[in-house]
Amino acid sequence: MAERTVLVTGGTGGLGGAVTVAFLKAGWRVVVPEREGGGAAAGPVRLRGEPSLGAPDAARRPEVVAADLLDPAGAARAVAVAAAEPAAPLRAVVNLVGGYASGGLVHETPIEEFDRMLRINLRPTYLVTQAALPHLVAAGGGAVVCVSARAAVAPFPGAAGYATAKAAVQAFANAVAVEYRQRGVRCNTVLPSVIDTPANRAAQPDADHRRWVPPAEIAAVIRFLASDESAPTSGASVPVYGRA
Repeated sequence: MAERTVLVTGGTGGLGGAVTVAFLKAGWRVVVPEREGGGAAAGPVRLRGEPSLGAPDAARRPEVVAADLLDPAGAARAVAVAAAEPAAPLRAVVNLVGGYASGGLVHETPIEEFDRMLRINLRPTYLVTQAALPHLVAAGGGAVVCVSARAAVAPFPGAAGYATAKAAVQAFANAVAVEYRQRGVRCNTVLPSVIDTPANRAAQPDADHRRWVPPAEIAAVIRFLASDESAPTSGASVPVYGRA
């Protein structure tokens, strides 16, 4: 039986699948929110290059909860499921939900597109973390890991909204680290560059994919930051650029 629980938002995506597998292999109870109709409950999590976790071994599958993380009630519902097992208290939250859209220069970008980047990258991270913090404190402490991006510290043209949103995620994580340090809750951020996912390969078929970071390598860093092994670390922004 697992002795601790992690809530992984975006746990069925290109990076999320790897993060889910990493925590399951480490013996965690994993709860994954999924928007209704998303299909995460249809079968075991499978990561490219990894063997199937196998349907018969229920202990090595995530628990899926239908929840819209852009909605405060949906975020609270996901957290409530993650915190519902007294024998495996909620000890970590991994905020992976977000999105990217390229656009024009700032004077060419409608405010609606700018707002959309803030909404899908920052709002779920805020709502889920906000709902989870009382449970983490009550459990005696824990960890929050947020995913920002290299663009937050090294912007590139055509992505002002995305860079701003990811910088806001980083700033929010740093604020949580300061506010909850004395309550035993740590908060750190990872900053990926380009992740080697099928979607990114399809979008950039001519890129040098050898320079990109495999999801499993980033997942290992995230699992470390959520574990007791990184107990002294809070308020860190960890680059996971690979050779990109």
